[in-house]
Amino acid sequence: NHQVVTGLAVLRMADGLLLSDFCATDVAMRDYTNEEIAAYVASGDPMDKAGGYAIQHRGFSPARPLHGCYANVMGLPLCHMLRTLRKVGIQSREDIPRACQAALEYACPVFEMILSV
Repeated sequence: NHQVVTGLAVLRMADGLLLSDFCATDVAMRDYTNEEIAAYVASGDPMDKAGGYAIQHRGFSPARPLHGCYANVMGLPLCHMLRTLRKVGIQSREDIPRACQAALEYACPVFEMILSV
């Protein structure tokens, strides 16, 4: 088990306002066999991944179901970025939480809480 933490910062050039935020997602790894690990390593997939795995890999599926921000584990916590951008006056014309969940095929349990702050 481990925690994936992503930091982000937004600088508003007009007045120098700098805002930062971070997202932390707890990731519980499932039990897997030595054979599963060997096959996954042999596939080459983990070689360019931070942490050595892709949570979205359907064949290996290294993690138990998440209860946090899946996008954070894959790379960029979009709701945290959206929240920070709103604080500097930038609004999105897109429904970012809906688009993120659709793209990741993940019913996010935390987006409303993240965007309410």
